[in-house]
This record gives sequence, C-alpha cells and structure tokens, in this order.
Amino acid sequence: MKQRGRHRRRRRGQALRATLAGTALALTAAATLISTSQATGSNSPGGLTALRSSSAAQQLRLHENLTSRDTLDTLSGNMGGNVGVDGVLDDTDHAMRNTADCTAGERAALPVEPTATRAYCWDDADARTGQWQPRSVTTSGDADGSGRWGTRPVILAGWTHRDGQAAAPTRDEGLARIAFVDATDPDALTYRWVLLVAPRSGGKDFTAVHSGLGGMAWYQDKLIVTAAHGEGLLVFDLHRLLRADVDSGAVGRVGDGYSAAGYRYVLPAIGSYDPEGGACTRGRDRAVPCFGSLSLDRTTAPDSLVATEAAGGRSERTRVWRYAFSTAAYRTGLLADAQGHVDAVEAYSTKGTGVSGVLSHRAAGHETRWYAVRPSDSRARHGSLWRQTGHGAEAATCTADQSHACWGLGTGSLSYWQRTGELWTLTDTTAQRVLYAVPLSSVDGSLD
Repeated sequence: MKQRGRHRRRRRGQALRATLAGTALALTAAATLISTSQATGSNSPGGLTALRSSSAAQQLRLHENLTSRDTLDTLSGNMGGNVGVDGVLDDTDHAMRNTADCTAGERAALPVEPTATRAYCWDDADARTGQWQPRSVTTSGDADGSGRWGTRPVILAGWTHRDGQAAAPTRDEGLARIAFVDATDPDALTYRWVLLVAPRSGGKDFTAVHSGLGGMAWYQDKLIVTAAHGEGLLVFDLHRLLRADVDSGAVGRVGDGYSAAGYRYVLPAIGSYDPEGGACTRGRDRAVPCFGSLSLDRTTAPDSLVATEAAGGRSERTRVWRYAFSTAAYRTGLLADAQGHVDAVEAYSTKGTGVSGVLSHRAAGHETRWYAVRPSDSRARHGSLWRQTGHGAEAATCTADQSHACWGLGTGSLSYWQRTGELWTLTDTTAQRVLYAVPLSSVDGSLD
C-alpha cells in the first residue's frame, strides 16, 4: 500500500512544471488588479547604511554559554542514545503534497514574479491547524557544501505554537517544533516532527523550549535558532537527536521514561548566545536589537550567520548584520571567539521596515547583495522582495500599475541552497501554507 501511494505521488509530481506555469499565468492576471496604494513595498527602502560606531558594535555583541558535555551525555544515555538525522528520516510519518495536489488557495500564496520552480504543501492537518504557525526554513544546502546530510537532501522547517484560544494551556504558547523533511525523492517529500527541548537537572530531565522560531540556520552539525521574544540565539547539535519512550502530554521525565507532548523525537539545546548588552528592545536604533530572522552566507570568508532585527514600527529603521563562524576544528558550527564573546563583523541599517526574512549573497563579479522580504500590511496581499546594496534597492514589478507586491503571501525567512542555486522560503497563512523554491538567478533576473 505504501509503495502504491509513493507511485501515485510520483505521477502527480510529473505535472509540477505545467501546474506552476498555469499558476504563474493565473496569478499574474490576478496581480494586475492590485493598486499601488494597496501594495506593500511600493516605497523603496533605499541603500544600506554601514554602522561603524563602537556603540553600534556593542549592541550586537553576544556571549556564548555552552551546556556541559557531561549533562548532554547523561541525557543521551538515559534516553537510549542518539538517533541522529537519519534515525528521524527513517521514521517519517507525514507526506507533503506536490503542487498539483495543493488547493487553489495554497497555490495563490506563491510569488507572482519570479515564479516558483518547486512548491509543496503540508498534509491536511498541518495545513489547517490554527495552533501552529510555520516561521522559518533551512536546508542541508546550508549545512554542507555538497547539499546533502549524509546521502540525503534535507529541509528543516520551524513552526511555533500560536494558539489564540482562551482555553489553550499557557504553557504551550511558544512551543517550538521542527519538520525534518526527507527531500530525497523530489516527487514524494515526507517529514517527521521533532520537539525542541532544553536539558535540566544535570541531564536527568528536560523541559520544552519556547521560541518564535523567526529565524533558523543549519551549519555543519549545528542548528542555530532565534530564542523566545528574540532574546538571543539557541544552539542545537544535530548528532544529539533523541527518542522519547513515553507517549503522553507531559514534557520531560515521566517515571522511568521520557515524554515529549506526544512527539516521538526531541532535539535538546546544547547552549545559547545571549546579548551582552542586556534585554533586547524593539524599535529603538540605539538599543540591543531583538533577533528576527537568520540565514547562512557561504560567500564570505569565513562563512557567516546573517541576522535581521525583529520587525518594529513602520517608521523605524531596521538593522541587518553578520557574525563569522569559527574555523577551529574543535568548534564546528559555532560562532567565532573561543573566549565566549561574539562580535558582529559587519552591520547596516535600512529604511526597510517589517522585514520577515533576509539573505546576503555575493555572486562572482558583483558586490554583496542583501535580499529582504517585506510582507504586506494586509495578510490578504502579497509581499515584496527587495535587493539592496549600499547604492540603492530594487524590487520586481509585476503589475500594470508598477506595484512591487510580487513575492509570496506572508513569507518567512530565506535560505539559499548553493549547490542547486535555489532560494527557499515558506508561507505562514492558515490554509495557504506552501514551502517553495525560486532560483536566485530568476530573482536577480526579475530585478535586472
């Protein structure tokens, strides 16, 4: 039965290109009805302004706090040992729908210009739940230059608990889970949920991690995500995925076993990066910024983690910056400076506001380009994708009235898969949730 289902998904996947082409035509026709006054991103964010003062640098400085190896080994030993990424992917229990199986509403969330070349929708329950919201994406294209983790291409999608119902337990608000997506067969993606947790009691127990997951970047064997309320970053080791052996609503030790709120797998944090300047503050240029989105840049030397400030008011400027990854063999996937201090190596401000995703990339023969997603004020309208340098900004124009509302509907963070040249992102609106890829060359072509 499982094999026949896989064959059906392959046949449906063969219609991908034709479906996307038809969708692009339909969306382009619909986009001509959007007026310039309605479209977000009609006003250019302008060029980037470098931040070079010592006070600006101090605001971005982080302190590294790593959990002891003994604590992590104790938890792993108590839970039967590490299963790793392959252990999770060998046990996937959800199937993504190919574009041909997505609803018309889901396809309408795709970008108008440039068009997606690959797009997938979640299974019905995850597509429509009001309790969880997709926020960020990273891939094995970030983790390794080969584009694979072991033998498989993998996509990680971060979701956070956002249940607005008054009867919902407050302890669940902000719970963070990640979909581990096996992308080996591009016509039959499958996934499994993993709950993020933090060790406690010397590794004898764990508790749930609360995070908005606005940003996430997978580099080598480490996964770095934004912490709760943008207060710094959390670090996870992809070798330390563990299996819970008790199926209950509890999180942590239950009797002689471990439970993870009904999830079979957990990923425990191995440390954090906390702002040295104290608590973050939204919307004040001279304050410690709250982290918004994250992405990886493999075109710098060394590779770097790119961050953007969490969205503030529409009148506030937004800061974007980067930290260098360590090149020391014993600090794989960690940020620079073994002394525990992490300084931004580059920082800018932009007039672009409400940024939900940012990516930095330097192509041969060009200066570094920064790509920023700006959602619409209305969740019913497409957002815009701007390319910025120190000299100015460009965005695609996709309507007869010169509107820039061309990007996806309610899109989150960005991730660049260097080996394939694809820019990956996802949309977050209930019943219009799509995971999709657009060639970065197509993005540049639409801007040029």
